[in-house]
Amino acid sequence: MKQRLSPDFFTIPVEQIKNGFFSDSYFMRTQEILIKDNHRPRVIMQVFQRQHAVICGVDEAIAIIRKCAHDPDSLVIHALHDGDHIEPWETVMTIEGDLANFSHLETVYLGVLSRQTKIATNVQRVVAAANGKPVLFFPSRFDHYAVQASDGYAAHIGGIYGVSTPANGSLWGSEALGTIPHALIAVYGGDTVRASKAFDAYIDPQVNRVALVDFSNDCVGTALAVAKEMGDKLWAVRLDTADNLIDVSVLPQMGTFKPTGVCPQLVLNVRQALDSEGFSHVKIMVSGGFTADRIAQFETANLPVDVYAVGSSLYNDNVNFTADIVMLEGKLSAKVGRSYRPNPRLTLVEEG
Repeated sequence: MKQRLSPDFFTIPVEQIKNGFFSDSYFMRTQEILIKDNHRPRVIMQVFQRQHAVICGVDEAIAIIRKCAHDPDSLVIHALHDGDHIEPWETVMTIEGDLANFSHLETVYLGVLSRQTKIATNVQRVVAAANGKPVLFFPSRFDHYAVQASDGYAAHIGGIYGVSTPANGSLWGSEALGTIPHALIAVYGGDTVRASKAFDAYIDPQVNRVALVDFSNDCVGTALAVAKEMGDKLWAVRLDTADNLIDVSVLPQMGTFKPTGVCPQLVLNVRQALDSEGFSHVKIMVSGGFTADRIAQFETANLPVDVYAVGSSLYNDNVNFTADIVMLEGKLSAKVGRSYRPNPRLTLVEEG
């Protein structure tokens, strides 16, 4: 039986949510009208979305309802579990009770479901494309820091191998991974070998040594220089050539392929150079504009990539959840185009 995370697992601004600080105003006005009119019928609110997805945010949505409804013990919640694969229009959650008790929460729990499901779904797609190779979650610099913990949890649900910030891993007990940044190389005068040696000298030996080798736009030359200096200590090199540049090793081979960025030929050039010099133990990590489709192309071509680091594409698209009242006092009551859609996969959410 699948387990749910306790509501106490989440840090939730309870009083602000109860006061409607994060709610669309019409939900607050709906609540005010129902209370003042003493109109308190029992309803079933049904939640769904419109595409194939991996749902995430369910446990946090439940926590919001349990902690921020005015009388949570009177509500009956049925829901899917984080990580379930869902179909378009499939009911993912129902909330049964007095609408005035929880009307103020709709904006908040739908937002949680929408964002976390988007990330879990995007991550699952790139993980599937990578054919079992590790995928690293590297998009945190592209969004507000406050979402890092929940984003990292959603990435975990989607099957990510590692994350880049402590916050990303905080909800599921993962340590942050990473390489050296371009900034470190820059402050060592553009000397990647020197920057890599400094990393090796001062960073915990348990951390894998991964050298970023595109700073001078000569990934082959830089990779070999670092490998010769660090030997068995070097775990991997990371290729991150910008999409408007052509690495110097690729220039003599230009022809019918797109030569810019981290292209297949660049990966092959680096792998062949490392192998020819006796550094076959050094792995190749790639980053810079990778998507599920691009990873699939690399894997179809059987390119010697060992690790994919994926960034902003994991924030692409939207998965939009909607909530509708579909039952009123035990009778069907939905707007035209919507209907009560019972789902046998939903399970009762126990109190507490």
